[in-house]
Amino acid sequence: MPGYFRKNIAVMEGYLPGERPQNGDAIKLNTNENPYPPSPRVLSALRKAATPSLRLYPEPLSDSLRSAAAHAYGVRPQNVLVGNGSDELLSILVRCFVGVGDRVVYPLPTYTLYDTLVTIQDGKKVAVPYAPDFSLPEALYSQEAALTFVCNPNSPSGTLVPLDEIERLARSVPGVLVVDEAYVDFAEGDRRSAIPLIQTFSNLVVLRSFSKSFSLAGMRIGLACATEEIITGMIKVKDSYNLNRLSLVAATAALQDMPWMARNVGRIQRGRKQLSRGLKRLGLQVYPSQANFVMARRARTF
Repeated sequence: MPGYFRKNIAVMEGYLPGERPQNGDAIKLNTNENPYPPSPRVLSALRKAATPSLRLYPEPLSDSLRSAAAHAYGVRPQNVLVGNGSDELLSILVRCFVGVGDRVVYPLPTYTLYDTLVTIQDGKKVAVPYAPDFSLPEALYSQEAALTFVCNPNSPSGTLVPLDEIERLARSVPGVLVVDEAYVDFAEGDRRSAIPLIQTFSNLVVLRSFSKSFSLAGMRIGLACATEEIITGMIKVKDSYNLNRLSLVAATAALQDMPWMARNVGRIQRGRKQLSRGLKRLGLQVYPSQANFVMARRARTF
């Protein structure tokens, strides 16, 4: 490889997205895409938006979507930043808070993109192994880190950390805590999302994705919710026009038809329970998933 690259880039391995089948015979499960279509309102809004207005730039800050998201999630527009998928928001966060040698902590195993983004910034990765039941490891609370990631529900386990543990972690870490809620809409119960906690903790960022529960993976839309101070800083780092016009229209329409998303989530929750029961009957150890996938292992004997 030519010697133009920074040393850490030259030697690193890039992130590999889920492989796409090259024929129609395979059923693709490795990126946890939603099997159900997006809301008809989304499709109708996209048809109307596919007009000569596409010659114009989109809103630089996606203000219409920020307002819709703020209304949907009980925050102010100033508490929301829109990204080209939550992956872009993860990249923005790492660029905002991680310099050379800065520590970034996350429990392992989890979403592997965290590792790649920290390597790009030449930060120091500190991976703390999960407990066998995928509860947060106690060592996570005592780490000195610029940035801490918790994927909740976690990928690949599908397990959900209770909000009181997220609160305890936010109080414990000296830096910024990022709770990645890409799958939280599939969780059951009332207190699932950490978004309300941004009113209490100035170091908390909560990420949401339209790829999974809203069936919009192809549109690449994500949200970050945090204090106005953090959002203002993140805006300095984001691309000028980071979300295209059609994605803005699709996400806004999706938020205006939450019952459609909720119905599809209910179907997936029922399928998850059925699959879990079947895997247990086969003698497998099945983790209590709150996502749209299930992790199972051959049951251990102790």
